[in-house]
Amino acid sequence: MGNGRRKKLHLSKIYSFRCGKASFEEDHSQIGGPGFSRVVYCNEPDSPQALGRNYGGNYVRSTKYTAASFLPKSLFEQFRRVANFYFLVTGILAFTPLSPYSAVSAILPLIIVIGATMVKEGIEDWRRKQQDIEVNNRKVKVHRGDGVFEHTEWRNLRVGDIVKVVKDEFFPADLLLLSSSYDDGISYVETMNLDGETNLKLKQALEVTSFLQDSNFKDFKAFVKCEDPNANLYTFIGSMEVKDEQYPLTPQQLLLRDSKLRNTDYIFGAVIFTGADTKVIQNSTDPPSKRSKIEKKMDKIIYFLFGVLFLLSFIGSVYFGIKTKDDLDNDTMKRWYLRPDHSTIFFDPDRAPAAAIYHFLTALMLYSYLIPISLYVSIEIVKVLQSLFINNDINMYYEETDKPAHARTSNLNEELGQVDTILSDKTGTLTCNSMEFIKCSVAGTAYGRGVTEVERAMARRKGSPLANEMVNGKDNPEESADKKSPIKGFNFEDERIMNGNWVNEPHSDVIQRFFRVLAICHTAIPEVDEDTQKLLYEAESPDEAAFVIAARELGFEFYKRTQTTVSLHELDPVSGKEVERSYKLLNVLEFNSTRKRMSVIVKSEEGKILLLCKGADSVMFERLAKNGRQFEEETREHVNEYADAGLRTLILAYRELSEEEYKDFNEKFSEAKNLVSADREALIDEMTEKVERDLILLGATAVEDKLQQGVPECIDKLAQAGIKLWVLTGDKMETAINIGFACSLLRQGMKQIIIDLDTPDIKALEKAGEKEVIAKASKESVLRQINEGNSLLKASAGSSEAFALIIDGKSLAYALKEDIQKMFLELAIGCASVICCRSSPKQKALVTRLVKEGNGKTTLAIGDGANDVGMLQEADIGIGISGVEGMQAVMSSDIAIAQFKFLERLLLVHGHWCYRRISSMICYFFYKNITFGITLFLYEAHASFSAQSAYNDWFLSLYNVFFTSLPVIAMGVFDQDVSARFCLKFPLLYQEGVQNVLFSWRRILAWMFNGLCSAVIIFYFCIKVLDPEAFDTNGKVAGLEIVGATMYSCVVWVVNIQMALAVSYFTWIQHLFIWGGIALWYLFLLVYGAMPSDYSTTAYKVFVECLAPSPFFWFITLFVVISALIPYFSYSAVQMRFFPMYHGMIQWIRHEGQSDDPEYVNMVRQRSIRPTTVGTTARIAAKNHPCRRR
Repeated sequence: MGNGRRKKLHLSKIYSFRCGKASFEEDHSQIGGPGFSRVVYCNEPDSPQALGRNYGGNYVRSTKYTAASFLPKSLFEQFRRVANFYFLVTGILAFTPLSPYSAVSAILPLIIVIGATMVKEGIEDWRRKQQDIEVNNRKVKVHRGDGVFEHTEWRNLRVGDIVKVVKDEFFPADLLLLSSSYDDGISYVETMNLDGETNLKLKQALEVTSFLQDSNFKDFKAFVKCEDPNANLYTFIGSMEVKDEQYPLTPQQLLLRDSKLRNTDYIFGAVIFTGADTKVIQNSTDPPSKRSKIEKKMDKIIYFLFGVLFLLSFIGSVYFGIKTKDDLDNDTMKRWYLRPDHSTIFFDPDRAPAAAIYHFLTALMLYSYLIPISLYVSIEIVKVLQSLFINNDINMYYEETDKPAHARTSNLNEELGQVDTILSDKTGTLTCNSMEFIKCSVAGTAYGRGVTEVERAMARRKGSPLANEMVNGKDNPEESADKKSPIKGFNFEDERIMNGNWVNEPHSDVIQRFFRVLAICHTAIPEVDEDTQKLLYEAESPDEAAFVIAARELGFEFYKRTQTTVSLHELDPVSGKEVERSYKLLNVLEFNSTRKRMSVIVKSEEGKILLLCKGADSVMFERLAKNGRQFEEETREHVNEYADAGLRTLILAYRELSEEEYKDFNEKFSEAKNLVSADREALIDEMTEKVERDLILLGATAVEDKLQQGVPECIDKLAQAGIKLWVLTGDKMETAINIGFACSLLRQGMKQIIIDLDTPDIKALEKAGEKEVIAKASKESVLRQINEGNSLLKASAGSSEAFALIIDGKSLAYALKEDIQKMFLELAIGCASVICCRSSPKQKALVTRLVKEGNGKTTLAIGDGANDVGMLQEADIGIGISGVEGMQAVMSSDIAIAQFKFLERLLLVHGHWCYRRISSMICYFFYKNITFGITLFLYEAHASFSAQSAYNDWFLSLYNVFFTSLPVIAMGVFDQDVSARFCLKFPLLYQEGVQNVLFSWRRILAWMFNGLCSAVIIFYFCIKVLDPEAFDTNGKVAGLEIVGATMYSCVVWVVNIQMALAVSYFTWIQHLFIWGGIALWYLFLLVYGAMPSDYSTTAYKVFVECLAPSPFFWFITLFVVISALIPYFSYSAVQMRFFPMYHGMIQWIRHEGQSDDPEYVNMVRQRSIRPTTVGTTARIAAKNHPCRRR
């Protein structure tokens, strides 16, 4: 706190603050049974009983490989790829007489490619190894006997050791908290490394061990029986035996490895789980493996090329077999140069079938250059570099939290350019998750004059701007509405109850109880900021903090909490002075998503025992007493109004308990808490259910969760890009609908198809309580509503009418049933926007899976909380928002961003660029390899399929590795068809990725055909020009070495200049790699040709003595290169001029300088605004053209 930063506490797992010795009437049936067999001898790790347990050590390893397993395991990973395995087989065959080239030239490229990937894997694993070494060698104090603690490394810890951990240190293993620097044995723990939560959690030792300090451990012994190692972070069942007495253990006493001790000077703990048995390591499973659709399609193309390769080899072998059989006809040798009369088996006419089979194997090796050996490693390099651009984009850096975008995996870069549907959480993703107390309803009277963003959006929908209207009977111009609240979490204004004026209200006693509930019913901790001396609150949620702040600002200041009391400063309505009041805290009945409420039981200074409760309206109204419903009707109306205004609401109520009633409850509640069995939670819920009834209604609170900055604009751009947005939220339907209007996901005139089970028939059945009948009727109702919705869509087919689908959680449960989900998906896809309300985390994941598998398009899920993890992992791409709810969503995501608005640039700019780059790169890879491979095939056909290669061995080997790979990597990293500004100006450009126009089979085959054309032109022009003519002034004809080197030069020139023609955006790096690749070829030919002929073979001085001095060589190269590129150039020119794709139109705008011509630009942009879309642009268009809705 010295640096002014606030510390947070998170108490969501506390069942009770009640002190005292707990009873131990628990069920022992589970202890010792399956799953509950662990026994720990505390402070006796060397005892025979402890050693006999053979528990693992505390050394942890996160590496994928060990020194012994790296080579075999890494090689296995590499050769799982079919292309790499194929090259391994051909490399092995290269050592046989079948090989058309030398073994070294075949193996070296494979070694380079595999080696590069293995080095990358090794470096990544070495970094993990360094982290392991650092963690395992951390020091901690361990008890060595006689109360003496000495430092030792984490790796040396054993089960049963007693350790001392000091402030700001991590826990070295899963520990049982024995005592701390606080008298009552409490400690504060930060679990950010486990669940991403930055809030602190409160832990408390058992009373029997809370007194222990250094010297006391000399004689300390304890015997622990508990659950076996498991991955559940939030449960722990066990018992501790101290001095022949047993005590129950709960998660309250468990300190997890990798958590950090905060705000506590030191703690003592007993090691329960070590190493791989700790809960954090048990949870460290690999995230689901995701591969992009392009990568999967690339595998199919590789298989297709294998088919081509086998076909060419088969055709050549059949032809070769027939020709070989006819070679020796009546002692006449047709191919006399092969000496068929004295031939080996490879050319023996008497064994022609065997010769054909051997030729087939040889051809498989020779034509292997159709398959790009460096494709996989090049793509990996490109994706890593693309990720660096995403991480370093200043336009996706959020200065307020100092968080840039972070691509946590590079596997899915191109998927960002193909997203068809976005599934988004609402709270913390579209909204800020920063709550402000803005309104309340007490005793049937509404208080609060604030105006929400949703109310302003609603007013705009009705055509009545709030800037010129009276709001709630008070002049509230927009200036006042937009004025920043000076108190974070409090934006309430109403002179009737502020500044102590509530004492003059008709129901001042109810108002007093209402604010007391706000000030007492919570688990917040008050803290004084050492810099400002102001009272701060650390709460488990923004909502709770807003309630405590509101109570303070309205005169009920919560200022102190102990283990047994809550203290307030509050206004005495009689004396008019501020007084101190203390409430004895008896129990805390915590909030969870099932209960949807929280209660505290306190004893007032007057001796009254009160149960104070707050919760969702769906569970609170049904728990009211008959005499507690005085204000129910008015409160329900106000709650509905608040929901319409986009506010989050809670109902506040209380009841008074008699001494006997409380005593009976507390005994049973304590008994349930102390159970050491799996059904403990159910018993606790049963007890709380009995006491939280017959409540007296006080009123309702309303807090605003404001939209994040830039959300409506971002949704508008994404909608213009043709991306559908689904919102999956746990909020009420009214709140979600109004947030939808505020962010332009819904608009005036858009027909809403609402599917819910809020009908009189279903309600009547629910009161009857027959579950089977309710389920059957509910399912039929949902099916009927879905069919009606589909009928509406079909009736409006062909029109530009827009529909929105809104469905609640109960209905969604039935809509996701196997026999209904297809119809539900059909309806949802036909709507412009979809909102799923009251949806659980599991339902979010199931909806995501349905969309992903149902339409086969790319889905993106975005969320910020732990409840979004399933959705993020289920989607093709998971985007985590690093927001208020901790980092668990980020830790489970593929890419992390700080604000929803950055999604616009991530998809429309980086997504489009990455998709285009990867698609073009792969197409070009296949083009250049087909160009090269087909020249080999044509030459072999020209040579009567005699397995003669046109090129020198090393020419073959280095083609993919050096002369043509670097330009394609540069294109994959730097190329841009249009600038970032134009990507955002014309969002429809994004549809090129969604429709996959740049990587369709048509485009892939077109590039392959282009390669075939180039190969045919290069081969026949070179052969026809060189074959019958003298090559130089001495009359020398061109032999294999000259023809091969000339053809190879033409291939290198053609494929590199083809790259130059395909690139849209040149940098100096592209120039260097393209022209440098060509220069490198000539340099290599010069150096390699200068080597002795034993090494250089057919390349010996061929450049210096034959090619370079001959003008004919340079003329042929120029002529062939121009001829080979004319087909592509002609096609591109015609397409660009007469049939431009959308990016081509934008390039024309830029080229002709019309980017500032509003009329022309708007004409082009109009193609991107679809009448059924959502967003502010569509809303304006619908308003200007109302006839569209008819």
